[in-house]
This record gives sequence, structure tokens and C-alpha cells, in this order.
Amino acid sequence: METSIIKIGNSKGLRLSKTILEKYNIKDKVEVILEKGQIVLKPIPSPRGDWEKEFKKMSENGDDTLLIGDVFEDENLEEWT
Repeated sequence: METSIIKIGNSKGLRLSKTILEKYNIKDKVEVILEKGQIVLKPIPSPRGDWEKEFKKMSENGDDTLLIGDVFEDENLEEWT
């Protein structure tokens, strides 16, 4: 595939087609890897992008219980009132 380098302000850039962006799941950022005379663009997945799905799975499996209590036995709750 051949594409042109375009002027963007004082810099230059590379325009990627919508098809390429969708196929390789490229959203907002890519990692640029320079190796052996090549430039490799690697998609950066959004952090915590699949947490909602994973939390739902945890709930369905009953794996979403607290590991420690949210109130300690020796905790003085009155000092907060």
C-alpha cells in the first residue's frame, strides 16, 4: 500500500484510511516502533477498556465479593460524625 505524507501545520503526517483504523482497532494513539529500517505503528488499547465486560463476568460468577470487610472491628465511626 502506498500513501502520501501530508503537511500538518509545521509538521508532516501520515493519513490512515478508515478501513485501516477499524481493521487494526486504532483509536486515538499508536506506539511508533523504529526497527531495522522500518517504522511500525502499533495500536495502543484504551486503558481499562474492557473492565465493564470483566466486572459483569465477575458478578455472574459470584467473584465480586469483598476480600476484606469495608469496616474494621476496631474502627471508631463516631469520630467521623
